[in-house]
Amino acid sequence: MGTAISLDLADDLPADRLHELAEDVFGWLREVDARFSTYRADSEVCRFGRGELLLSEASADLRLVLERCADLWGATDGFFDAYATGRLDPSGYVKGWAAQVASDRLLAAGAANHCLNAGGDVRVRGRSSSGRPWRIGVRHPWEETATCLILTGTDLAVATSGVYERGHHVLDPRRGTPGRGLRSVTVVGPDLGVADAYATAAVAMGVAGIGWLDRLPGHRHAVVTDDGRCLHSTNLPLE
Repeated sequence: MGTAISLDLADDLPADRLHELAEDVFGWLREVDARFSTYRADSEVCRFGRGELLLSEASADLRLVLERCADLWGATDGFFDAYATGRLDPSGYVKGWAAQVASDRLLAAGAANHCLNAGGDVRVRGRSSSGRPWRIGVRHPWEETATCLILTGTDLAVATSGVYERGHHVLDPRRGTPGRGLRSVTVVGPDLGVADAYATAAVAMGVAGIGWLDRLPGHRHAVVTDDGRCLHSTNLPLE
C-alpha cells in the first residue's frame, strides 16, 4: 500500500492463533494493494480507470469503493474527489477503509483488543497489553520524530492527512491546484475510511476546512495550520 503497516494484538491468545490472525490481516491488505494500487498498471482500479474493465465486471470491493467515494463527494461538497487528479485514484478512502475492514474482521474473530496502524491511519479497539487505553501519537508536522498531540481511547478511528512528506499535494478539485493553509488534519470518528476521506477533504479546502470540520457531526478533529497554530475540538480525547 506504499506505506508501513503495524499491528499490535493485545489479547491473551495462543501464539499460533495470534500468528493466524496477523496473517489474515496482512493477507487482506496485500489483496487490497493488488486491487487498488495506482502504481501497478495491472491493478483492477487502473484497468477500470483506463476503461478496460466494465463496472459490471468489477469486483464487489471495487464497486463498493466507487459507491462510497461518490457518497463522500456529496458529503464533502465535492472536495473529496477520486478524480481530482484527472484519473481515478480512490486512495484517500481506500487505505482507511482497508484498515477498518481488517479491524472489523479481528473483532469478529475474537481479537477485541488491537491496534492497527496503516501509515498514520489508526484503528484501535479495547485496551493495550498493559490493560490501559491505547495511546495514539499524532506526528508533529515539522519535527519527524516528535508528536504534537497524543490521543487516548478504547474505540477510535484516527486518520491524519498532511503535507509534511509530499508537500502541498492534495488538490482542491474546484481549482485544480493544491489546497493551502493546513499543514496537518487529524479526524477522529467511528469509521476509519470516512475519517480518512474527511481529513483529505479538509486539506483540499484549506483554511475553510477548519469551519467545515467544526460543523461535522459525529467527528472530532485537530488541525495544524501552515503558520503553526494548533486548533482542535474541545472534546478531542487527549491524554
